[in-house]
Amino acid sequence: MRKVVTGSQVAQLRNPDPFAVPAWRSPVYRTPGWIVIVAQLARVLWRLARFARRHPLAVAVTALLGWLYVLAGWPALALLAGSVAVVSAVWRWRWPVSFSRWIAAPARNRWRGWRYRRRWPSVMTISGLAELYQARVLLPVLGKVTATAHVDRVAVRLVSGQSPDDFAHVADNLAHGFGALLCRIREARAGSLVLEFVRKDALAVPVPALAVPARADFSALPIGRCEDGTPWLIRLRARTCCWPGPPVRGKPR
Repeated sequence: MRKVVTGSQVAQLRNPDPFAVPAWRSPVYRTPGWIVIVAQLARVLWRLARFARRHPLAVAVTALLGWLYVLAGWPALALLAGSVAVVSAVWRWRWPVSFSRWIAAPARNRWRGWRYRRRWPSVMTISGLAELYQARVLLPVLGKVTATAHVDRVAVRLVSGQSPDDFAHVADNLAHGFGALLCRIREARAGSLVLEFVRKDALAVPVPALAVPARADFSALPIGRCEDGTPWLIRLRARTCCWPGPPVRGKPR
């Protein structure tokens, strides 16, 4: 039997056939354990730093909660949670517009964005919008998600070579994949579009008569409700027409 050659660089696979072509395997390099530990610690620190840079508010709130817990224990956290709940309830009751702008709308956008990111790869692949190029699967890039109580608007950056018609042909697949009633395709600019998912029908219930304000704003006068649930506003200012009046007669002399 031919002698098996081994070493630190190469190793010959054992084969009892003396006339077989020698089979070689790649060399195996043993990495010291301390290098592996240092590399893993550096990777963890890098990910923590990147998370802190992307989410500074969440990191600051977490650090504050930890400091309060170390300083005063769980009663301080309970008191803080109760205070935040009371302030939020009063804010929503007295100033609903500002509460929706600064608290409710951002929270809803993040929640809906997380749901779309979780389903995005599977829905794009099953709908036939995942392109294969050089043995790589290319997915359309999910952008900003803006959500209302009835409609979600999802910004999408297309893969090179795609067009809005590719999404229009599978609009029903996208609507069912993301749990919506309807999906519309809105062109944004070259290479991108906006997917408009209708989750609830805002016009299913008749719109009641709007309250008459004490002072009307003719630059944005509400007259109804849009399909996405937002007020339907029209601008009456600077749209008045000049009708010819009666002829002006001169004073008799």
